Amino acid sequence: MKTVEELENLMTQPSAALIDDLVKLEGNIMVLGIGGKMGPTLAIMAKRAIDAAGLDKKVIGVSRFSNGTLKDELESAGVETIACDLLDEEELKKLPVEKNVIYMAGNKFGTTGNEHFTWAMNTYLPGRVAEHFKGSNIVAFSTGNVYPLVPVYASGCDENHPVAPVGEYGQSSLGRERVFTYFSQRDNTPLAIFRLNYAIDMRYGVLLEIAKSVFNETPLDLSMGHVNVIWQGDANEYAIRSLLHASSPPSIINVTGPETLSVRWLAKEFGRLFDKNPVFVGEEQENALLNNASKAHQLFGYPRVSIREMIEWIADWVANDGETINKPTHFQERKGEF
Repeated sequence: MKTVEELENLMTQPSAALIDDLVKLEGNIMVLGIGGKMGPTLAIMAKRAIDAAGLDKKVIGVSRFSNGTLKDELESAGVETIACDLLDEEELKKLPVEKNVIYMAGNKFGTTGNEHFTWAMNTYLPGRVAEHFKGSNIVAFSTGNVYPLVPVYASGCDENHPVAPVGEYGQSSLGRERVFTYFSQRDNTPLAIFRLNYAIDMRYGVLLEIAKSVFNETPLDLSMGHVNVIWQGDANEYAIRSLLHASSPPSIINVTGPETLSVRWLAKEFGRLFDKNPVFVGEEQENALLNNASKAHQLFGYPRVSIREMIEWIADWVANDGETINKPTHFQERKGEF
């Protein structure tokens, strides 16, 4: 892959399993907060699967669409769009109530110093959305940051692990889950809580940051010495298919790849491909932010894109100065300050 167009074509290619699941799903799909890193490719993947199945369903993307060409790009791919500021009560009330909702709105980066906005987006707004879409199937994006750091030898946190978020982003994300859960139980609204950590593609994510450090021969901090990652296309597919697993009380689904990955090993793999020696600072700590996504793998199968494919693709992308999105993950953050 050499271009963004080729990358996005690959990421939006639906699997046979996704096509089969959308045949079972009744009603249209609305994506709230479609303007983030994952929303556009998720919506286009859903639309491609609907078309492949010959179904009469709509995919509707909702965002402020305040700048850029995203609105036109989505519409050219067959995704309908609605411009809406979700925090504006009157605009929210005007949204059509669709049977299936994927909730991707939220705030993470810039939380420190702007905590009130993060709490409004992550905890207040979900209640307003849950009331408006009462009875719809809702997949609510959340994060592995609701879990504590755990020993690297313990296979990560599964869905039964006690939550203990570090910092206000993680706390407000848990607040989002709790508020959605309240309305799910009050109104019998089917809900799936989608705890994702570290989706990647070639333009952003943990692997890109490690690869750039190695390629540019800049020091790589090892204090968060282990991570989980999943290809964005696989995470998007899991999210769409999770609509069939929404329930009341809610289902919780951890979403990431199957491996607990050593940051040192990842850097050495990139070093081998770049013919460069990684530069490390710090030492691996005994704990890290790690998820166990075996439930998701049981429901949806293992990710289609392997870790070695991701490493090779990203190495080639970096070596050829491919386009990137300047949104660092801050995966090394151990105090929850984003």
